[in-house]
Amino acid sequence: MLKGRLGLETARIPHADRHGLIWLERGELCVIDGCLNFMAGKDSLTPHILQVPHQAVSMILLGPGSSVTHDALRLLARHGTLMAAVGVDGVRIYTAPPLMPDRSDVARRQAELWGSPRRRISVARHMYALRLGEVLPHRDLDTLRGIEGARVKTIYRLMADKYGIEWNGRHYDRGNPDATDTPNQAINHAATAVQAAAAIAVQSLAAIPQLGFIHEDSGQAFVLDIADLYRDTVTLQIAFSVAKNVAAGDDTSIDRLVRREASVVFRKQSVISSMIDKIKLVLRTEERDGASSDSDT
Repeated sequence: MLKGRLGLETARIPHADRHGLIWLERGELCVIDGCLNFMAGKDSLTPHILQVPHQAVSMILLGPGSSVTHDALRLLARHGTLMAAVGVDGVRIYTAPPLMPDRSDVARRQAELWGSPRRRISVARHMYALRLGEVLPHRDLDTLRGIEGARVKTIYRLMADKYGIEWNGRHYDRGNPDATDTPNQAINHAATAVQAAAAIAVQSLAAIPQLGFIHEDSGQAFVLDIADLYRDTVTLQIAFSVAKNVAAGDDTSIDRLVRREASVVFRKQSVISSMIDKIKLVLRTEERDGASSDSDT
């Protein structure tokens, strides 16, 4: 950066005081005169330059048709601003450098809760309550999973009836996910899209993806926990809506139909913003945001 430019070369604004996410697509993220800019439509007849307030946002979502310069990455890393390369409307997430944001309050709180068996099951019960609409009295995780699994089967059947889709049960072959019927394929793709949105939300808060409260073995366990909170209201809505379109004669690939439908649902329901709020709710960190401080300012 330009030395002495309003003192900004050493400034760092705490994430608690930033404005969340900014979405950019079809252009080049670059540095001009020491400032981050996005050159949109440079190959068109009406190119324009947008100056990006990189210190005022926590994360930049760089959509399709975009590129980023080395100087831009260096500037983002210097000021602790995350960047994720994502698909259309955040349906997919491909990368998220830099991986070391300047906040640790959410991660420390998550580790604190996860490290205590009693508090961990308490968080898991809270997450099940958000999904099922009631607080279950059980404190055994396997029992909770069994209850949730039985209810999910009922929800699958109800959603199929709602959209007029023939439903023969949930079937998923990890080795060949496209071998199943249309509704199951749509659910597979919709689940992937929602998991991508959850990954963006987890990354934007600098939470720890590996420390899940319900899921355990996956390196994205907490991402899967958050994605599951939206299975009924988002994932299945997308999947069965697409299955209905296919049944009506739409010959577009299921993957593409799901991505299109997901982009619409994500916008209408503000899914990623909602996920961020849910993470804060689950980890009970809302009260900490206002009190967060940063010694690097």
